[in-house]
Amino acid sequence: QPARLLVPRALRQQRQLQKQRQQQRQRQQQQQLQKQRQRQRQRPQQRQQQLQKQRQQQRQQQRQQQQQLQQQRQQQHQRQQRPQQRQQQQQLQKQQQR
Repeated sequence: QPARLLVPRALRQQRQLQKQRQQQRQRQQQQQLQKQRQRQRQRPQQRQQQLQKQRQQQRQQQRQQQQQLQQQRQQQHQRQQRPQQRQQQQQLQKQQQR
C-alpha cells in the first residue's frame, strides 16, 4: 500500500496549505527586499518629497481643525438661539390669541 493512501485527505490538504503559505511568505519577503533596495536607491529624492508632504499635511490638518472649531462655535450659538426663538414664537402666539 502506498503511504499516500494512508494519510487522510484533510491532513494532505493542510500540508498543501502550509506549503502554499510558506511560498507566499517567501515571495512577500523577496518583494519587500526588492522594495527596500529600490527605496535605498531613491532615498535622497524621497526624503525631500516626504518632508514636503508632511508639511502640507500639517497645514491641512491645522486648517481643518480651525474649520471644525468655527463650526462648533456656530453650532453652540445656534443652540443658544433656539430657546430664545421658541420664547419669541410663544409670545407671538399669545398676541395673536388676544
